[in-house]
Formats: sequence, C-alpha cells, structure tokens
Amino acid sequence: MQYGIRIATFISRVLGYIKDMILAVFFGATGLSDTFFVAFRIPNLLRELFAEGSMSSAFIPVLTEHQTKQGMEEAKKLVKIIFTAILIFVSLICLIGIIFAPAIVTIIAPGFLSMPEKFSLTVLLTRVMFPFLLFISLAALVMGALNIRRVFFIPALAPAMLNAAIIATVLIFTTRMEQPIVAVAIGVAFGGFIQFAFQLPSFFKNGYSLAPEYNFTHPGLKKMAILILPATMGMAVAQINIFVSTILASYLPEGSITYLYYSMRLIQFPIGIFGVAMGMAVLPTLSEHAVKGEFDKLRGDFSFALRMLFFITVPAMAGLIALREPIVNILFQRGRFDYIATTGTTQALLFYSLGIWAIVGTRIVTASFYSMQDTKTPVKIAVAALTTNIILSLVFMGPLKHGGLALANAIASSVNFIALFSLLRKKLGRVDGRNILRSFVKTSLASAIMGAAGWLIIRSGMWKESGMLMQKTYTLSGVTAVCIAIYLLIMRLSKSEELKYLIGMYKERRLKSQTQSNG
Repeated sequence: MQYGIRIATFISRVLGYIKDMILAVFFGATGLSDTFFVAFRIPNLLRELFAEGSMSSAFIPVLTEHQTKQGMEEAKKLVKIIFTAILIFVSLICLIGIIFAPAIVTIIAPGFLSMPEKFSLTVLLTRVMFPFLLFISLAALVMGALNIRRVFFIPALAPAMLNAAIIATVLIFTTRMEQPIVAVAIGVAFGGFIQFAFQLPSFFKNGYSLAPEYNFTHPGLKKMAILILPATMGMAVAQINIFVSTILASYLPEGSITYLYYSMRLIQFPIGIFGVAMGMAVLPTLSEHAVKGEFDKLRGDFSFALRMLFFITVPAMAGLIALREPIVNILFQRGRFDYIATTGTTQALLFYSLGIWAIVGTRIVTASFYSMQDTKTPVKIAVAALTTNIILSLVFMGPLKHGGLALANAIASSVNFIALFSLLRKKLGRVDGRNILRSFVKTSLASAIMGAAGWLIIRSGMWKESGMLMQKTYTLSGVTAVCIAIYLLIMRLSKSEELKYLIGMYKERRLKSQTQSNG
C-alpha cells in the first residue's frame, strides 16, 4: 500500500520538478517570477485550509466511523452531502476571492504596492487561479472517499495530473500570450480540474455518486464541521508561517521570494514522497484503531511509522544539505536562472532542510491526534510554533536575509513536533519513546557521516558554471549512490531494526514474485 503511494507521489514530484525547471528557464529568479509565486500562495493556502489539509483530517475519521458503525451505504450518502456542501460553500469563497483579489495581494505582499505594474499583474494571476480552489477541494473529497476503501494509488497519482497540465499549458501558450506568466496561472486552474476528474472513474467504480444531497442537518456533516474548524485553524497557522516569510521577503532584494519557493519545493520531495504518503496511509488505520478502542495497536503503528520516516528522511535531509549546490545547479541553472540565483536558492535550502525531520514527524503525530478526533491540540501547538516563527524571522532576516526566514521556519517546525510529541505521549500514556529516540540518534549519526563524505567527494568548481548537464548528472548520481551505500552500511553494522524490516519485506516480495512466476 505505502509502496504504491510512494511510487505515485514520486511520479508527481518528478513532474513537479520538471515544471519548476521549465518555469526557471522561462522566468528565472526575477520580479516576474516573484509575482506568480506570491499569487500562487493564495490558492495554495486555501487548498490547505479547505481541501487536502483540514478536510482530509476531519473527513476521513468521520467517514471511517460511519462506515464501521452504520455501514457503507450510510457512508456513501454522507459523501454526497459533503460534495453538495463543498460545491456551494467553496464556490462562494472563489467568487469573493476574485472580487477582493487586490485587497488580498495588499495583505500578503505589501512590498509590491510601491511597484504598480507588479502589483496589478499579481492581482490578475490571483484571479485566474482562484477556481483551482474549488477543483482541488472536490479532488480532496474524492481522495478521502477512496482512501477509506483502501484505494491509495490513484488519489496519490492525481497530483501528477496537476503538474502535467501546468507543463503542457506553459509549453503551448507561454510564447503566444502578451503576458506569458498568465499561461502558468491558467495551467494551475486547469490542472486542479484534471486532478479532480482523474479520480472519478475509480470513485464511481467503488459505488460512490456525486448526485446532490441537501440534507445539511446530517449528524455526520455536523460532526465533520465541528472537527474541521480547529483543523482549519491549525492548517491556517501552518500556512501563516509561509505567509510571514512571503510578507517579509517582499521587502528583501528582488528574487528572494523565488529563492524561498524553489528551496521549499526541493525539501517537499522527501516530505511529499514519505511524510505525506505515510500520513495518508496511516490515518485510516489509526482512525479504525481509535474507533475500536485498540490503543495498543495505535501506539504500535504510530511508533513504527515514525521510526521508518526518520530512517528514510533524515539521510535525505543530510543529502540535501551536503549536495545542495549540485542539485540546484542541475535542476534550475539555465536560461534566466543564473549562478546568483543558484546561490540564493542554496542558502535557503540549507536552512529549510534542517526542519525536514520535524515536518515529516509532525504529520504522523498530527494524524494520531486526528484519528482520535482531537483536532484542537494541534492548533494550540501550531499557534506557539507560529509565534516562534514570527519572532525568529524578524531576528534572523537582518543578518541572513531570506536565509534567515528559512532558518526561522525550520526552528518553528522543530518546536511544533517536540511539543506535539510530548502531548501525544501524555494522552496515550506511552508511545514507545525509548525505541523512537534510539532509532533517531542512530539514524542521525549515520546520516551525518554520509553527508560529510558526500560533501568532500563532490566539491568542484564546475558547479558554478551552467551547462555540462550530462557530466554533472553522472557525477551527482555516482556520489549519491556512494552516499546511500555508506548510510546503509553503517545502519547494517549498527543492526538497525528498520533496515532489517525493509530487507525482510524485500525478500518476501521477491519470494512471492518467484512463486507466482513458477506457478
């Protein structure tokens, strides 16, 4: 199950990086690219608030409970009611957003007010992209409904359709439009629709329907509304962290917003493939344990998921830090994206990467709270993390510029995880903390050795130059392979339980495959 999700997420992330490479070629790290990334913050924020973030956290536990206690037909009815509510409510939000786009841009990028053309273009892009919110909200509903039926691959692959649509739109329309950047905004809105439509065949195949159902007094909808309010506030706090960076970066030198965007996109690779995939996979299972009162199983699944995440993402974090300049050079340094832009992006990437372990860990801890239908605790802790981020951003942005904003975000993410983990331990009584800490220390030491070795091997002047793509790709691939081998060897010598599990799972799959071939 998780293997399929990771494959689908990997495909989506690869297409996402291809999209980013194309945007870097066409628009570089300039004022033009800054306008798009500011405008995209708005539908992206609302997506987290009303779609893939809070809706999933409230919808899946409630739908799981209805399916477990009242049967599948009642769950299907609830899906139709929620679909109707989303269609009405989110459409209204989109309309309001389009009308008040100038006020919204003023709030999130006040530094643009002194540049009228830049401000007007950002408003236009915001309006074009607002319908994306409706489509992505409906896509999140369909995803949640499929997840409780243990269908994960298609929903996980759906974001790849969004990236594919943006790529196609940019390549076809950019050179044909008076304002080429508008083509990207059109691609975002169209891509949201494709992400929704891509899941519909599987949705209908599983017996669901999108026929309108206007029973807005249904207890399931009420319960979801009660849960979604604090979840939405929690997601809002998380997104406000990003908005704080955007607001402050609008006062920094041109290109700062773009540096932050591309570096954030790079850390989203391990977060998306492993953190989001694991969170998506474990939430229905944890919810089922919570409904049945099986808290020992809940603790066991939580501990296992967290240890596996750290085993995979901590070395990824070390790799991004050690190899950050070669990675940014290969992916983006071409066209209008020069070495100055590479340097700016690598600085942000260094500091953002320090928070990867905490971000992925928070997803599992938060999923555990959501499975018990506790959406209030994550909000309280998120507010504390937000306060930390704002204070540290103001402190660090002076000496470190945009890098300081990234560092503040990483520290705030760490505060968020540590506090949530402590409260979950208190709520459950125990969470296998000793094994989790032992595994984390072992993983961190091995990752540090691996990262240091990779940094020493790959140092070269060629990473300052553009071109030589094949030579650079071979070099980076070879060093990456050496780093992985070093990490696995150290973990094998230290008798890592997570590595033993992965090896055992591989042998089991191989044996099963051989048995099927012989049969």
